Amino acid sequence: IFCGGLEAARESVLEVWIIVACCTPRRSSTAPRQRRNLQIRVTMSISGTIGVISGINECVNLFQWARSSISSLHSRWSGKQEQNLQDEVLHLQSGLQCLSDTLPAMYNLIDRAEWRSHKHCVAELLPKFSDAVYDAEDILDEFRWYEQKVTVEGIASQSAFIDFFNCVIQGSFNKVKDIQKRLENLSNLLEKMGLGEATPRFDKSVRPETSSFPIETIMFGRDQELTQVIELLVVREGDSTTKAHSKGKRECRTINSSKRTLATINHVCNEQENGLAVLPIVGIGGVGKTTMAQHIYQQVKPHFKKTIWLSVSDDFDVKRLTKEALQSISGEESTGQLDSLQHALHKTVCQKKLLIVLDDLWDDALKENGQSWKRFCAPLKNVRKGSIMLVTTRSQKVADGVRTMKTLKLNGLKDDVFWNFFKLCMFGSERFSNDHELEQIGRSILPKLKGSPLAAKTLGRLLRMNRHTTYWNNVLESELWELRQQEDDILPALRLSYMYLPFYLKRCFSLCGVYPKDHEFEKDYLAEIWVAEGFVEPQGDIPIQDIASQYFEDLVSRSFFQKVHGAYVIHDLLHDMVQMVSKNDCFILKNVNEFQKIPKNVRHLSVLSNPKFDYSKLLSLCKHEKLRTLICNMPLEDKVVAPVMDHWCTELGRMRVIICASTTGLPGSVCNLKHLRYLEISRASPLKSLPSTFCCLYNLQILYIGECKIESLPSDFDKLISLRRIELCGFRYYLEYQLNCDALEAEQKKRYLHGL
Repeated sequence: IFCGGLEAARESVLEVWIIVACCTPRRSSTAPRQRRNLQIRVTMSISGTIGVISGINECVNLFQWARSSISSLHSRWSGKQEQNLQDEVLHLQSGLQCLSDTLPAMYNLIDRAEWRSHKHCVAELLPKFSDAVYDAEDILDEFRWYEQKVTVEGIASQSAFIDFFNCVIQGSFNKVKDIQKRLENLSNLLEKMGLGEATPRFDKSVRPETSSFPIETIMFGRDQELTQVIELLVVREGDSTTKAHSKGKRECRTINSSKRTLATINHVCNEQENGLAVLPIVGIGGVGKTTMAQHIYQQVKPHFKKTIWLSVSDDFDVKRLTKEALQSISGEESTGQLDSLQHALHKTVCQKKLLIVLDDLWDDALKENGQSWKRFCAPLKNVRKGSIMLVTTRSQKVADGVRTMKTLKLNGLKDDVFWNFFKLCMFGSERFSNDHELEQIGRSILPKLKGSPLAAKTLGRLLRMNRHTTYWNNVLESELWELRQQEDDILPALRLSYMYLPFYLKRCFSLCGVYPKDHEFEKDYLAEIWVAEGFVEPQGDIPIQDIASQYFEDLVSRSFFQKVHGAYVIHDLLHDMVQMVSKNDCFILKNVNEFQKIPKNVRHLSVLSNPKFDYSKLLSLCKHEKLRTLICNMPLEDKVVAPVMDHWCTELGRMRVIICASTTGLPGSVCNLKHLRYLEISRASPLKSLPSTFCCLYNLQILYIGECKIESLPSDFDKLISLRRIELCGFRYYLEYQLNCDALEAEQKKRYLHGL
């Protein structure tokens, strides 16, 4: 290889004959290497870079080849010129390595910044910083494509380093250095705001501490649940319902709030080690869990000798909670080591009938494999029979980890009750309003709120501020996430659930903002998309698809997906929330007037089917050159719009995922999609063949064109070295399952595929 550098050398043209012993590896690990002498005549123009590939060795990367080649051609220039060339190559290699090494720290900083994104200064910087991180990922990924090109094509790929060098260095502008400067500048600004210091916690302004005194004096639509829980808690000691607590392990199911009896709610699910039963109240943010717990607490506390209310939030610190429990009982502040505090708590509650409420429990209650939870409960073992702990949480996983009784699941309020509550929020009265027209608009807004009391308060506050019908209609026509909200409103409240996710799950879930409401998700499908996007972290020898599937299960256990009629969906309010957190990265195109609303650096775009989306509108998407995901739900078979695919493939070179309803064919420009991992044409299309340039997609992992009648595949189809799954008409091949195709040699595989 030989690489470019000095301005003095850029004008020269060299002709060099090189005879090398070339060791070309075959992809089969058992196949012997073939040595042969190659005579290569190379015309080298140093008009931007230089290059001769002298040989391929699977253990050597592009930069090693470049430095070796420069040394071998030292007679062609002075020692200073050679040194400068070597320096340019080393600087580029060092820059890429630096980007790769710093990415984990950059991800961590994004994660920390998101915890403070309710602050304006952070919210301004975070999209710019994320954009720089995305750019770093893209340039590293592009370099890996060139490495794969050399691996696949061997000596025929003389221009690999030249092309990459020209891509990165354009005159005096160096893309790698530019990205490094942006990352350094923005990360310094974020860290000056204190983001690089303490462990991220919920800001008290976003998640204020709760107490046992209810803010809402009246509860709407919860009378049945409230009555039944109270009956359970005040039952006399010795009754059959109390004795049920010691009957051991039984069938476990979640209580459905629409069909609930005292017998079912009193059903014990886990073997109890003591007299303290644990009843979790579960539901999404804003559904009324804390309000329910407050009303229960106030009505039943006369029936208990000792009562404790603890506002836990995201800091499950056993020592802090033990101190606060003691203070709640004695009224005096306690100090000392955990051991002395727990002894004092044990002595205070021993053989006493205890009611304790842990409000707003999060996943860290189960840290250390549940040991933290057991450590907190240890002093409470010898309380009197009939004692109970109420726990409120958003997470079914947490509820399952702490409960000894069936979970009480709170869903949204029913329509009639909810309408009365919403009227109260809008007009200050649930009985009447003075404006029939506004009331009708309010009824139209109601379905958006999905029975959420906090959502009703949020919209009610906005509507109460302005009683003009034009304003109310604007609210009706807007998405909930587009409306300005205060820190204690519904979407910021739901956003706390998102904030608490690990960073890798945040990336996965935020991508769901590119799908419309009520979209039905399939676990395997979404897992493949996450892998293609680069969101899944390898874990030893575990298949990466299995890791991604586990990500999905984790999100299900945290209630981000819910199963409805056999399919997984996202609750509408959670969908509004995910669109809010991903508003700079994801966009759904539904109407013609929304083309101007697409964020400049959008990464994931969904185009819904609309006959008004003409060629010029679809062509305008080419300006969003950083696009990674394009989901086009409208067919591209019409002669007018079909050519747009060629422009997309030419201009949108960073795309990793393309899902297209149908198309007349794939253009030769598809070879520009160096980052492409996932390609799907979901409906029957006129597509009958793939262009020969398709075989340059060395990163392609998934190819789904099962509804297209492909008549033949390109002769170099076996160059798609990353391909794991193929679905063609009448044929499926999944590498993970090692079908009979795996037993075939490369040439046999090609013939086999051609035959299909």
